[in-house]
Amino acid sequence: MNKTIKGYIKIARFDHWIKQAFIFPGIVFALFMERNISLSGLLFYIRPIILGTISTSLIASANYVINEWLDAEFDKYHPVKKNRPLLTAGLKTPYILLEYFLFLLIGLILAWYISKSVFCMELWLAVMGIIYNVKPVRSKDIPYIDVLSESLNNAIRLLIGWFLITSKPLPPMSIVLGYWMGGAFLMAIKRFAEYRMIGDKKTAALYRKSFALYSEKTLLISSFFYALLSIFFCGIFLIKYKIELLLSIPFICGLFALYLNMAYKPDSAVQKPEKLFHERGLMLYLVLLFILVVILLSVKLPFLNIFLNRTLIEF
Repeated sequence: MNKTIKGYIKIARFDHWIKQAFIFPGIVFALFMERNISLSGLLFYIRPIILGTISTSLIASANYVINEWLDAEFDKYHPVKKNRPLLTAGLKTPYILLEYFLFLLIGLILAWYISKSVFCMELWLAVMGIIYNVKPVRSKDIPYIDVLSESLNNAIRLLIGWFLITSKPLPPMSIVLGYWMGGAFLMAIKRFAEYRMIGDKKTAALYRKSFALYSEKTLLISSFFYALLSIFFCGIFLIKYKIELLLSIPFICGLFALYLNMAYKPDSAVQKPEKLFHERGLMLYLVLLFILVVILLSVKLPFLNIFLNRTLIEF
């Protein structure tokens, strides 16, 4: 295959489609909140789930295309990203824009076919790609706003999963905020690992403008802050809707700790989330955590109601 054609394919980052896994917790939450869904009811949702995943993947690829196009002048300062196709394969702007609009159009058409709610979420995801990458806003250049705006995409994916199952207006905001802050933790740790790998503040700032006002210390502190907020909001959701899941909180905290530890590895996979499935320890931990959550969803533990007892604070 021609090197240039490969370049156009590569900037769509099809290998990043694995990130659409962030849709599925939204599906699970919706099914949990709907309750009493039969097997035939579950089969009914297969088509919208497949179409929704494809739609989200196409919108994400559209965002990746403009990301690579507009980041080319900065990527040359990154030890790995300097080998991206826009810097090595001579890609042409008109074809890049055509690729962007094709992905965007097909993704939005599929979303409209599913429902107006899903369409609005996919359109929001596309708009976030513009806010994040395109001047005059270009939020990726603004410290802390860069992390919060990029991680908002995870919350949008949660909402996409939700609306693939239910027509209820919104899921509980506690879980949406918890999911958003969990994504912010992941993005902050990704930047921390990138900053450490580049190893020079001036070079890091040339690659990513926000790095000029970041340091390893501030990135770690901010990631800790996001993790605390995520646990706080998730705790509210669990106490209100399924208190047995509180027993999973220590293990979720352990997941944050495991991910932070991974950031210290040379050329860490946290810089390339699409490669995380190669981390066997992380994958095993996630499988065990999933099993624990399924078990806790299926049992009732009345002794946990002690956390709902308000007598100690009533006067």
